[in-house]
Amino acid sequence: MARKRNLPARTFRRGINLWPPFLFAGIKVLGVSDDYRRAKVRLRLGRLNRNYVGTHFGGSIFAMTDPFWMLLVMQNLGRDYVVWDAAAEISFVSPGRGDIFAEFVLTDDRLAEIRELTQEGKKALVWFDTEVLSADGSVVARVRKQLYVREKRRTA
Repeated sequence: MARKRNLPARTFRRGINLWPPFLFAGIKVLGVSDDYRRAKVRLRLGRLNRNYVGTHFGGSIFAMTDPFWMLLVMQNLGRDYVVWDAAAEISFVSPGRGDIFAEFVLTDDRLAEIRELTQEGKKALVWFDTEVLSADGSVVARVRKQLYVREKRRTA
């Protein structure tokens, strides 16, 4: 069984909300479940993250989604795995004009899939999809993140 990381979710949430790239971009982590299976993030529209036409700057939209799949997977697989961001894609669907939100939900099935793909030291490249939504539920952007995952090599 993989060794779990010990950072309490509440401590993580408080710390990441003070992280300058989030703090100054108007990004706030609203919640992280104790088991690191769910996270919810909000991006407020403000003077510092508004683009030329007055809507959310695309870089801020991407930043609000950037670390979460990697962090959720790392926390759930534990210290016996290497987890890195490998690739990302973003599609802008509609202008973001007010608060926008992203939610990340890591399921048992996804974790089982990753464990199966990484048996015997194999690497896995796994995609995760996230929709960024406005307060009324309309899609603002779709983000795809690819993680590189491999079980760490054991030394004798």
